[in-house]
Amino acid sequence: MGLFGKDIKKIIREFRHKREYYSEDLSKEIEETFEDLRADYEENSEVVPEFVAFANELKLKLDSQDAKKLEAFTSRLSKVNRSARNGVEAMRELSRNQRKLSAETQWLYEEYEH
Repeated sequence: MGLFGKDIKKIIREFRHKREYYSEDLSKEIEETFEDLRADYEENSEVVPEFVAFANELKLKLDSQDAKKLEAFTSRLSKVNRSARNGVEAMRELSRNQRKLSAETQWLYEEYEH
């Protein structure tokens, strides 16, 4: 008989199966969300640089007050772009950390079962 009795091993096995189910489901959702977010960002990543170039051309044709408004809008749009890029990176990290944590937890369960 090992360190744990049969009942404890059974409970650990049940926890392991539930953890695997929920972990796999969560990993799948995180990965799908990451892929969707990444694809959307990549599809639209050139919009801001194109808009900035267009705005720079347009500023020359505007009076100073309108040019300042356009510049402020361009600056806010660039911040949105950085936020989107940071969101993609955060999802990538979350996905990686979830996979890593899931593998570590799996190893712990295997260690306790044997």
